[in-house]
Amino acid sequence: MTMTNLSQNSSKLTRMMGLTSVSTSCLLALSACQQPTADFNTLSGETMGTSYHISYQLPDGTNEAAIQASIDERLQQINDSMSTYIDDSTISKFNRLTANTPITIDADFSHVLETSRQVYEQSGGAFDPTVMPLIDTWGFGSTMTVERLQSPPSQAEIAQAKALVDFKSVVQEGDSLYKTKDGVGLDFSAVAKGYGVDVIADVLRQDYQIRNYMVEIGGEVASSGVNAQTQPWQIAIDAPIEGSTVTERQTIAAIRQPKSMGNKMHLATSGNYRNSVIFDNKRYSHTIDPTTGEPIVGGAPSVTVAAESVGLADAWATALTAMPYEQALATAEQQDIAAMFVILVDNSNIDADSVEDWQIVETSAMQALRADKPS
Repeated sequence: MTMTNLSQNSSKLTRMMGLTSVSTSCLLALSACQQPTADFNTLSGETMGTSYHISYQLPDGTNEAAIQASIDERLQQINDSMSTYIDDSTISKFNRLTANTPITIDADFSHVLETSRQVYEQSGGAFDPTVMPLIDTWGFGSTMTVERLQSPPSQAEIAQAKALVDFKSVVQEGDSLYKTKDGVGLDFSAVAKGYGVDVIADVLRQDYQIRNYMVEIGGEVASSGVNAQTQPWQIAIDAPIEGSTVTERQTIAAIRQPKSMGNKMHLATSGNYRNSVIFDNKRYSHTIDPTTGEPIVGGAPSVTVAAESVGLADAWATALTAMPYEQALATAEQQDIAAMFVILVDNSNIDADSVEDWQIVETSAMQALRADKPS
């Protein structure tokens, strides 16, 4: 199952999201010392410019090939709706439209737009799917370089780009969408992976009555029921060590699936540590703050969010990484977001390379979630 058209290269996804620090290798490592006691099927591959992993317990009499085909079909529908890499996708057509010209959108598009607007409003604009003009102005792609900070765009260039960062100019009326300003466009990269996880989980649960599963796309995770060891799923969180790899990451925390969510869990992690640079003894993130038009300095290197859906968690994790840390923590508390921040013990230690250099700060909602034991 692939969505190569949604992200034929991962630069745009990386520009808005940062790289995630949760991985299936971490998931498996938590139970590696136990022998499986239940038969689970696995699927894995490439999608959305990253990898996906699915583990599920196949009900008796269910056709595995049919499950794969159903997942492929749903992901293709999302692809055709929201891929900026497909010229005739709904979002590409919308982005080319002039002001006040409507286009009909599908249910997937409408759902992601609604999630985006909710987080946009509650985060004070830190999450904004119209931010791409600023990303392009700064020239931040899959790799951030110190040269751009040494020769930044002018204030006039930033102001020109900010004029096109205007989510309020995107208007939905039923299944019709239009913009009130020429040049405004949408990009759902910062929520697409999470929504893709939700969609796959829906296929497993609703179409095939699968209750025990874990779905992961690029670190965004949905889990339900129990794993192959008949234990509730437990998700590992990596320490945000720059330069860490899939085989060399260090776990700093774990989040166990709580019963308060019906023995389900929806998690997303955003981090800036794998695409940041040090300039004038400060670490700058490649994530742009839409409210200032400039790269984030002083943001949390890693933020994990649990929410009622992975798409919502994905959007909030992005929003909280697009704010200075203190502001992000205050916002998460104010909005009752279950968030885990991984920050430096010593802020002057910008070259931290050990798990001991980091500390965890949790919102009240995340503390309550982690204290809730699964049934």
